[in-house]
Amino acid sequence: MTHKAILPNLLTLAAQAIPAADAVFDITKIKLQALVTTEGRVSNELIEKNQTAAHGFAWLATYVESLRQMENWALNLQVSGKFGEVEQLILQITFGEYLCQMAGGIPMNQGEIFRLHDIGLSQEEISTMMVPAVSELMQSANSQSARLRLVTLMQEHEADTMLGASGLDDELEMIREQFRRYSIEKIEPYAHDWHLKDELIPMDVIDELAEMGVFGLTIPEEYGGYGLSKVSMCVVSEELSRGYIGVGSLGTRTEIAAELIIAGGTEEQKQKWLPALASAEKLPTAVFTEPNTGSDLGALRTRAVQNGEDWSVTGNKTWITHATRTHMMTLLARTDSDTTNYKGLSMFLAEKTPGTDEVPFPTEGMTGGEIEVLGYRGMKEYELAFDNFHVKGENLLGGEPGKGFKQLMETFESARIQTAARAVGVAQSALDLAYRYSVDRKQFGKPLIEFPRVANKLAMMAVELMIARQLTYFSAFEKDQGRRCDIEAGMAKLLGARVAWAAADNALQVHGGNGFALEYKISRVLCDARILNIFEGAGEIQAQVIARRLLG
Repeated sequence: MTHKAILPNLLTLAAQAIPAADAVFDITKIKLQALVTTEGRVSNELIEKNQTAAHGFAWLATYVESLRQMENWALNLQVSGKFGEVEQLILQITFGEYLCQMAGGIPMNQGEIFRLHDIGLSQEEISTMMVPAVSELMQSANSQSARLRLVTLMQEHEADTMLGASGLDDELEMIREQFRRYSIEKIEPYAHDWHLKDELIPMDVIDELAEMGVFGLTIPEEYGGYGLSKVSMCVVSEELSRGYIGVGSLGTRTEIAAELIIAGGTEEQKQKWLPALASAEKLPTAVFTEPNTGSDLGALRTRAVQNGEDWSVTGNKTWITHATRTHMMTLLARTDSDTTNYKGLSMFLAEKTPGTDEVPFPTEGMTGGEIEVLGYRGMKEYELAFDNFHVKGENLLGGEPGKGFKQLMETFESARIQTAARAVGVAQSALDLAYRYSVDRKQFGKPLIEFPRVANKLAMMAVELMIARQLTYFSAFEKDQGRRCDIEAGMAKLLGARVAWAAADNALQVHGGNGFALEYKISRVLCDARILNIFEGAGEIQAQVIARRLLG
């Protein structure tokens, strides 16, 4: 029996709302093109001048795609007989809330709201979206009764791994259960202590994850991996990050290194490195970012000079994760001193000796220092300095200089998909903590969860968590099909990061003053969530990439 909070014609309304959302997107695209086009071409200078409009357009596109993927999720569940009350409520609240935001203002962050008139749409043009289905959804879908009913069901289903069906097949759900159990037993009881003591994740955990296949998950079988899908990578990253983002991120550098080698390496490099990466015999770290460059990788100044067959690297790098215990660096350096842009960059698979607590950087020509950080502590962050650091000639990726930036670009899709999955895991962790605290904590004679504004927070966490999850799975599916998915991956990362931060912030609010105490886990989750909108391409960079690609 359908609960009265659910609109009786929900799927029909959703189906009718999608074309209306597409129509307002099309109008917005035309308006933006007029602002940023000169002499028949999109101007990067004009995009920068109209940055708020361009980035708002990217957010609008992300919302439209989110609605589309949520509808696809619902239709697939209906076919399989899994479109139950929980899923109906999630879909309904999604459409109600996101359509209202599209019409009234999309929060790019807490202080920046994008509105359609910012891009030049008139009220009449905005009203083209207001077909009867959209109006009904905006007015009735995200109702108080719908949110409260969802939270009631949350309590009834609290023993489930997650609220609502994922839409994935049984094999992937078995993988989820395996890593959820591991997270509960081996990560969650210890993560907060690792964080508070600012300790590296124990090597025992890395060894166990290696045995479970985490590092070779998507590496082809012929090179010692398991050859599984990017969707499976998302599930694993999600569940491990749910336990602790540091553990969920252990595989990120292997994912980047493997992608680099698979796409751009020689056969000899593949044979040498991929089996060692898959087994975690060799742990990699990504060494790209430099002081004062940030996301502007084309401005890198670290240089590599050829000496005979080998190379000598000199320069500085920063924000290098897990730099001490690793055996290999994917190192981006300038090999053509006559260039000042991305064209003169090369990628190296630079070997190093793993360090210890006493001697963190024992390799000649390389020194480093730790950067103290708020969260994301389990692998630590470092500044590195290279002074005539030796790299074997055989370790130039692909055997040809000047290809480094192109090679790196080929990894961005997978890295951002994996980061989106980590964001989903962090958001789920925040919801887990908020829910448990709201049930256990009593105020004025009743549990916090019985107060409507607490329930509202929990409901919206659950809804946006599913939106981010489906957008992430969609981008991974596109990657698995061999289709270009930089837009989709960027959208998943863009939205996932905001959802994770909102979930952590609201979860801390549910905890009240206790949330501000270091002893409570939510304080860690808040710190961990904040990095997601910065690394692997800041939110502003994601929006820029999405907008630029959609404009053509």
